[in-house]
Amino acid sequence: MSLKVIDTGKSTAQKNMEIDANFLENLGDEALLHIYEWEGDCATYGHFIDLEKYINLEEAKKLQVNFAKRPTGGGIVFHSYDLAFSVLIPSSHPCFSTNTLENYALVNHAVIDAIADFRGENTRASLLPEEPLALDQPSYNFCMAKPTKYDVILDGKKVGGAAQRRTKKGFLHQGSISLGQLPAEFLSRVLLPNTRVLEAMQENTFSLLGEDILKENLFQARKFLEKSLAKNLEKVLVHGLQTV
Repeated sequence: MSLKVIDTGKSTAQKNMEIDANFLENLGDEALLHIYEWEGDCATYGHFIDLEKYINLEEAKKLQVNFAKRPTGGGIVFHSYDLAFSVLIPSSHPCFSTNTLENYALVNHAVIDAIADFRGENTRASLLPEEPLALDQPSYNFCMAKPTKYDVILDGKKVGGAAQRRTKKGFLHQGSISLGQLPAEFLSRVLLPNTRVLEAMQENTFSLLGEDILKENLFQARKFLEKSLAKNLEKVLVHGLQTV
């Protein structure tokens, strides 16, 4: 079964999440890779997150951060310096599993290969085998502050995370590959005080572009990873994890 790539362009956070939810609701027999971009500074958060417990909403409004709830779970993710993507696998597909971790492994192995293509180095990312403890309770609720099992790890830090939702029709995997980190000044304003979330993000996040986070480099990195991810995801879907 082949992979269909759909690029819906740039939209608000809310619109991007609505598109994903609609893709899942109307999922047929074809695997989908949904590529999209963001209008301005955006962040998404898992279906069960109470945003006001972790974000200074007044400051975020001043900074014009656009928030939206994801149809999947997981923590809060800022999307200014990442590649966000979604993968939908129908339940009729040979690679579909009712085991959530197997579905994470399926998609994240394609992410690992895409990162290897991007870096052009022998050092490869890997899946996190065990879940570490968070620095504090609020850090559990931020994707890049708290690595979880089967996240994509590079040099001991998280470079790729995701959240999933599974229905009778299949599963939706909403992923994020870290390209750069938001400025500490920005995060200090939008995060609530007296937590270790900022420290946890800095300690646990691997950014593929490092300090080289110019707008042009960010655009080029996203386009390269989009193509590589599509190629490697199709390979995994055709041959299964036996190719890894």
